[in-house]
Amino acid sequence: MTTQIETSMKNYVMDHQRLKYLFFGGKGGVGKTAMAGATAIWLAKQGRRVMLASTNPVHSLSGLLGQNVFGQPTAVNGVPNLWAYEIDTKDTIERSKQEIREKIQWFLKFADISTKAEDFVESATMNPAFEESAMFENMVDLMLGGEYDVYVFDTAPTANARRLLGMSQVYSLWVGKMLKSRQEARSLRELLSFTKKKEADPLMDYLVSFRDRMGKAREMLTDPAQTAFFFVTLAEALPIAVITRFIGWFHDFGIPVGGVIVNMLIDQKQVDEKSPDFVKNRVAMQDRYMDDVWQKFEGMVRSTLPLYETEVRGVDMLQRMGKALFV
Repeated sequence: MTTQIETSMKNYVMDHQRLKYLFFGGKGGVGKTAMAGATAIWLAKQGRRVMLASTNPVHSLSGLLGQNVFGQPTAVNGVPNLWAYEIDTKDTIERSKQEIREKIQWFLKFADISTKAEDFVESATMNPAFEESAMFENMVDLMLGGEYDVYVFDTAPTANARRLLGMSQVYSLWVGKMLKSRQEARSLRELLSFTKKKEADPLMDYLVSFRDRMGKAREMLTDPAQTAFFFVTLAEALPIAVITRFIGWFHDFGIPVGGVIVNMLIDQKQVDEKSPDFVKNRVAMQDRYMDDVWQKFEGMVRSTLPLYETEVRGVDMLQRMGKALFV
């Protein structure tokens, strides 16, 4: 199977020396977290300072590593140069609510409206996309911090990841419209004012700063020299169909797709006539779907990984997976 790989995961990374932001996504249950962990450990062993972060609201990074990495960047035991971080969704949302509360208070004061800001806050934060927006901003803060050489992100299932990364485009459009409206309102207010003194406008300052920050994030996320999104799949119909659809959507957003990794393939050398029918049937099924993989993702497959005899958990197993991934 590996003979059909044109550019391996190792060669792809070596060919992209400036690669700084690696994202792993795919359908739930395909091994995204383990793949991100194995990659982060491999990169750390190359002497690079690596941040392994989870933007998945349902975190499993602490369980994978066997240590608590929730809520703050934490050095990974036994792996020099590696830190891990499960983003605290609840804390992120609360901080975002406080920021929104402050912005609304600024706006109400500017517009001479006596309504309490709290009346608007709950309405603004009840949107189903609010959690993703807050998570995106936290991810951007991490990226813009620039404390590490490489950032490896374990993302939410692909639909959420697509919306999460697409927030940069949505934000750019929204902030552009907000700035235009704010400038028009400010001009009108100054025109009607009896004084020539210009008032401080914290909301305008915030919008300009936010626009610049989102512009920088979008620039990073769409730079193929710095960013790559890797799709993890199984040799099964549904995971393949999911990433086929989403690869096209990511291209539409301008987010560089690094390639496809096929996980949990049964080692055919371990299968013979005495093997149970269940195992032989699974191998035959995987063979059929691997034909689809080579055809649909021609030139994009970076690695094929075996189904291990035990669960991938802990640094030792992740190192073992990393060796197979970066063969």
